Amino acid sequence: MSSQFSAPHPGPTEACERLWRNARLATLNPDLPGLGLVEAGAIAVAGGRILYAGPEAALPPAYRAADAVIDCGNRWITPGLIDCHTHLVHAGNRAHEFELRLNGASYEEIARAGGGIVSSVSAFRAASEDQLTAESLPRLDALMAEGVTTIEIKSGYGLDRENEGKALRVARRLGRERDISVRTTFLGAHALPPEFKNNQTGYLDRVIADMLPALAADGLVDAVDGFCENVAFSPAEMRRVFEAAKALGLPVKLHADQLSNLNGAALAAEFGALSADHLEFTDEAGVVAMKQAGTVAVILPGAFYFIRETQKPPLDLFRKHGVPMALATDNNPGTAPLTSLLLTLNMAATLFRMTVDECLAGVTREAARALGLQAEVGTLEAGKWADFALWNIERPAELVYRMGFNPLHARVWRGQ
Repeated sequence: MSSQFSAPHPGPTEACERLWRNARLATLNPDLPGLGLVEAGAIAVAGGRILYAGPEAALPPAYRAADAVIDCGNRWITPGLIDCHTHLVHAGNRAHEFELRLNGASYEEIARAGGGIVSSVSAFRAASEDQLTAESLPRLDALMAEGVTTIEIKSGYGLDRENEGKALRVARRLGRERDISVRTTFLGAHALPPEFKNNQTGYLDRVIADMLPALAADGLVDAVDGFCENVAFSPAEMRRVFEAAKALGLPVKLHADQLSNLNGAALAAEFGALSADHLEFTDEAGVVAMKQAGTVAVILPGAFYFIRETQKPPLDLFRKHGVPMALATDNNPGTAPLTSLLLTLNMAATLFRMTVDECLAGVTREAARALGLQAEVGTLEAGKWADFALWNIERPAELVYRMGFNPLHARVWRGQ
């Protein structure tokens, strides 16, 4: 676990440094019903962590004498938002391909002309770390401006050791240049690079024996992901990658069952994956396996919308079997050029009929679970990092209801 998540929890007698009072809280505390709402609430913070979050009337007297007291004006406070699936570090865009598709070109025609993932790989390899940082920061800033305090960033456009390392180093750098927690995911098994055309086994050998151990040894990898699909890597191939990740003690995630049912969700569950993502074609057996493994379903409505998919993920099955559901932007240049987690909430509600409670839990508590960070962030509870957002809203449903409107009043990361 990266150092930014390993600070000691405040002791029970620690003095309160900052107190947010006169607030309404959506704590997302799993021990409370719904969103864990608290009227007339307060949050006490010290050392960047929450000392107390609950009714102001029950605030321990010792915490009332805080060094700084912030009157929230009866605003709502939620946990800081978490974008748990992004490909944020990439070079250039694929707007030209989008235009070609609107004019009738097929994906195959675009790919034959050098488009698709190949164009993203070429642009990425040609960019320096400074260039990638400069391109990625505005995307990150857009998310932060909507209250995001934790983000996952995948590699996957470099597809060799040098360039995959470049992606992960830039992701770490973004976490140093902004007040945000960044989790890095190695996605070497994303696509086949041009130099390994028609040699899928040779490329996977390189991923497993060279790229993954080297990048993990450099401390750049928090988790390992892959794209399990007919157009990418088979379940047997992903099994090899997951076995290598587990041998290194790294948790896994999987792009699963997006375009067809290859039983990717069940494969992810077999390896105790943190999450399986997309899941449009997942069947009930896969859902049951996810429940038994504690694997989170990450729903990505932005990609569904952008590629005009028609097969919806099986939300009723996730509900039936009690599988936690997270939401994320899937920000990437090809299928989800989306930098708004608030719009993602509305898409999930409108396209998939997710409820307000499901949506808001999906970008806080369950998104934290999808990153293995549920002990640190995602709810307003004592001991967790003081990451939260203050909103100019009358009810939490507004965060899901509105489109193209940002009611953020203030964003707090580590109590600041």
